[in-house]
Amino acid sequence: MNQNYNNPENNETPEQQEHDSLAPEPEGDSVDQDADENNRLAAIENELADAKDQLLRALAETDNTRKRLLREREDIRKYAVSDFARDMLGFSDNFRRALDSLPKDFIDTDERIDSIFTGLEAMEKELLKTLGKHGIKKIEPLDEPFDPNFHEALFETPGTGKAAGTIIQIIEPGYVLHNRLLRPARVGVAKNEGTGSPEHRIDQEI
Repeated sequence: MNQNYNNPENNETPEQQEHDSLAPEPEGDSVDQDADENNRLAAIENELADAKDQLLRALAETDNTRKRLLREREDIRKYAVSDFARDMLGFSDNFRRALDSLPKDFIDTDERIDSIFTGLEAMEKELLKTLGKHGIKKIEPLDEPFDPNFHEALFETPGTGKAAGTIIQIIEPGYVLHNRLLRPARVGVAKNEGTGSPEHRIDQEI
């Protein structure tokens, strides 16, 4: 005789047993699963946020590098002629000194000499114009305030009637290449009234 019929625990029908197997899990297990799922989602979101941040940083660094390289390339293009420009400055200065050394009465004595002198002055203007096309400009700061970034003071003189630090004489003009100084203008400046000797030579910027 089958013992299952005598066991009270086995009196359930097959339908009841199937229903019991499909019964919902305890509520505590469901809560734990939801918490685990939320933790996994939070971890994924954090990883995505970190990846996005790293990507943005990499893009910003790449853009900064690109801009820096463009600036460097532009600087190379703009300032590649620096050495040549300095050589041309010496030529320009000597050219002007040669013109200034000619006495005016000598020039006026002969119409041909005057014509030659006028032609040489035109050549100087053309030279400066050509230098200007390449960003080279002359600094002639007469009656301007002294600026140590662009001027070199060789002496200072009181009793000029001008404000202290005003440039009263240009010994040698300066030049800039775009915004970069090629050579400072060497100048004399006004000094406060009643201080020092009539003319005081200095070897440093004031």
